[in-house]
Amino acid sequence: MPNALTITRNFQAPVEQVWEAWTRPELFAAWFGTEAVEVPLETVSLDVRPGGAWAAEMRLPDGNSINWTGEYTEVDPPRRLALTMNDDPAAPADPSPVVVELRQAGGGTEMTLTQPRGDFTDEQLEQTRAGYGGFFDAMEKLLTGRG
Repeated sequence: MPNALTITRNFQAPVEQVWEAWTRPELFAAWFGTEAVEVPLETVSLDVRPGGAWAAEMRLPDGNSINWTGEYTEVDPPRRLALTMNDDPAAPADPSPVVVELRQAGGGTEMTLTQPRGDFTDEQLEQTRAGYGGFFDAMEKLLTGRG
């Protein structure tokens, strides 16, 4: 995807386990938001099918919340997941999905996430990259039983 943010991360876990981290609410709530941000399980809704909606609330340490919503545009278990993401209910959602691709690699899973750049500045893009880094650090701890 040209003009996109692409992050590749390797996990020492089977592809199916990484897929479940993306698609099971109790696992998604454990890593989405990092260790510093609470994502209460009761706020997570994942209707993992093309056209299905997803939602999650991040409760930030400063007392504010971010209400994430989106729609699954492609679901090909356990290899490919595409979903739209929106953190501003007053704004129209970007129709370009975030794409997560999983493949077996070196006894574990290589995960590649690609997100359209949209209208992000270079600084916002780097903040987004850092945010995903925190998410995926938390996912790694979850997948290896250290979380």
